[in-house]
Amino acid sequence: MASEALDGTVALITGASSGLGRAAAHRLAGAGAKVALAARRADKLDELASQLRADGHDALVIAGDLTDAAAAREAVERTVAQFGRLDTLVNSAGVMLNGPSEASPLEEWDRMVDINLRGLMYVTKAALPHLLTAAQDSPRAVADVVNISSVAGRFAAPTVAIYNATKFAVTGATEAWRQEFTKRNVRFSVIEPGRTQTELFEQKANSDADFTAAFGEVEQLHADDIADAVAYVVTNPRRVAVNEIVVRPTDQP
Repeated sequence: MASEALDGTVALITGASSGLGRAAAHRLAGAGAKVALAARRADKLDELASQLRADGHDALVIAGDLTDAAAAREAVERTVAQFGRLDTLVNSAGVMLNGPSEASPLEEWDRMVDINLRGLMYVTKAALPHLLTAAQDSPRAVADVVNISSVAGRFAAPTVAIYNATKFAVTGATEAWRQEFTKRNVRFSVIEPGRTQTELFEQKANSDADFTAAFGEVEQLHADDIADAVAYVVTNPRRVAVNEIVVRPTDQP
């Protein structure tokens, strides 16, 4: 990937405080994009922005709760106000709170729906007008939305009902948006990782044990592996639309 592949473009990355979002920010900035970093944890975003700026990249910190429609809209507006445009949106924010349905608190289900689906919807809705403009006036003649789903957006499993529901929804919505906007040069892509070393499995007790019981020990993917997939999608020329990428650890069935 040439370092100048995204020169002159602007990327907004949600969930940028850790994991896949943080890795994607490094990758896209390294490819030449100015990056807006959105998440709830301001301290983590400030740390990331400092690293990026030290490497000579432009970075904007946007701390807020994107499950609020007004906050999501403000994140997009601040990105465009700071950098003048928006060419790439990476929806990476996510939470996984699996467990037996009878015992799982309803609040955990609500949280997964709010973060995994509503937040993604709100940011995408706010970003669309700017992405459509970018597709018209950019020398690349294309804009991108990359949604991070999961293999759980392809296959259902016991004790994963609501996480499955949110990720199936993300995968389905991405394909519907792809069909709606493909003739207007806004590419919608979905990336579906398998087991990856991120904070996702630290968000609820026993997640690691449950996964190991289901699949056995596996050599997990790294966040950089998924960031590579994101960069591959968005640095392709206009004629190449990568609609869906499934990335699993080699050991994961």
